Amino acid sequence: MQSGLYIVGTPIGNLADFSPRAVEILQNVDLIAAEDTRVFSKLAHHFNIKTKTVSCHEHNEREVVDSLVEKIQSGLSIATVSDAGMPGISDPGFRLVRAAREAGVDVFVVPGPTAVISALVLSGFPTDRFTFCGFFDEKKVREDNRIRHTLIYYESPNRIMDTIKTLATVMPERKVAIVREITKIHEETIIGYPADLVNIDAPRGEIVIVVAPAPDKKMSDDEISEIVNDIVANSTKSAAAELAARTGISKKEAYKKLVEKS
Repeated sequence: MQSGLYIVGTPIGNLADFSPRAVEILQNVDLIAAEDTRVFSKLAHHFNIKTKTVSCHEHNEREVVDSLVEKIQSGLSIATVSDAGMPGISDPGFRLVRAAREAGVDVFVVPGPTAVISALVLSGFPTDRFTFCGFFDEKKVREDNRIRHTLIYYESPNRIMDTIKTLATVMPERKVAIVREITKIHEETIIGYPADLVNIDAPRGEIVIVVAPAPDKKMSDDEISEIVNDIVANSTKSAAAELAARTGISKKEAYKKLVEKS
């Protein structure tokens, strides 16, 4: 094996998606840096991968990166894997890759499945421009709504229904795709406006949310007035920020409309 860092994608559910090249690389590198060695051991057993592993997860990545890079500089080949999918996509890995680049060692990628892109194409929403926002953050969703093209989030099953309720308030005019259990037996894509989805049975399993682009049509004054009435109980400053996020108009214009309302 050529000395360097190998970024290796692993299956997100279906073991048949593991590429022969990925298996060969993991069987032949000197060391594997795994997000969770216990999780990886199941994959390793199935594919007869006997390479030594070390942990490299979100809690120790900063501490072990320098040691791993030094090993590569000494001539070793090291692969990095997450529990599922491509390392570095809301998973450990990017700090190791960044350190390897800064150290001038060779970095290779062995592509594999990723839930972000899989969910995007399953949604049927526009793919020419999209933003991956990581795990859904209610504190940032109004700011996210100012991004008018396709949005993608990761979400957990225990929070999904609260998240849909939030989207129904902040992004009522944007269609949502709830994509779950990608590549697994119970793979499912549920599409609708947030208001249509708030009463569904809570989806289970691994979940990705894809939000369609905001409509090109600008809201009418009457539609904006309805939203103004909905949020006018807030302070004018916070209400202006919410109005701007939900309608796509500027904060200055939103503030003006709220002042007129009062």
